[in-house]
Amino acid sequence: MPTQAGIFILGELTGPVADEIQSIIERHDPKLARARRPHVTLAGSSGVGPIAASTSAIELRDALEPVAAATPPLLLELGRAERFPGTEIVVLPIVPRGAIRTLHDRIATSGLHFARPRFAFSPHVTLNLYRTLTQERLRTLLMTRMMEPVLLDRLQCYFTSEPNAARLLLELKLEGAPSVSSASSVSSVSGASSISAASSGGSVSSAPDATQGMGGAEQAS
Repeated sequence: MPTQAGIFILGELTGPVADEIQSIIERHDPKLARARRPHVTLAGSSGVGPIAASTSAIELRDALEPVAAATPPLLLELGRAERFPGTEIVVLPIVPRGAIRTLHDRIATSGLHFARPRFAFSPHVTLNLYRTLTQERLRTLLMTRMMEPVLLDRLQCYFTSEPNAARLLLELKLEGAPSVSSASSVSSVSGASSISAASSGGSVSSAPDATQGMGGAEQAS
């Protein structure tokens, strides 16, 4: 499916669980691993479409700084890996409710002008996008299950127009004050270890809104 040109907002994932996801992607889809670190597409595909390409970095900052200032770093629970039907795309889904939905809705109502979305909001982390999977490799990827939550602590705005590489326009850290309970959770995740059958060789446990290549970033298809 052709990529829509425009500006996309990604939530970059950090910490040891994100590093574990990155290592899985490097083994199964090196092209995707080179393009972007693990992330969630928050605007540009599902929920809301891309922001108009004519939007300046100053306009992006003016609209999104209040969102980042009001939003604490998020700990996201990842579901078991699943494959979008009829595609080679394998993702770790995220339930589109709670804090991730609140962040998405704040972005959607920030005053920026978005194109019409192709899909309902369905956040996820992509594990395979470009590579044609053998049955064995597909089975291995579908065994992936991260047992710890992953940390989302920043927003990044990318301009994309294939086949050109995506260009970073703006990055903002999430700086809202977490509650006492979530503050201790965010603190503890920095030392958490993640578990994945795909990385350990263990056995199983295993919309389409798939992230597609944005040259140097990703977009949901």
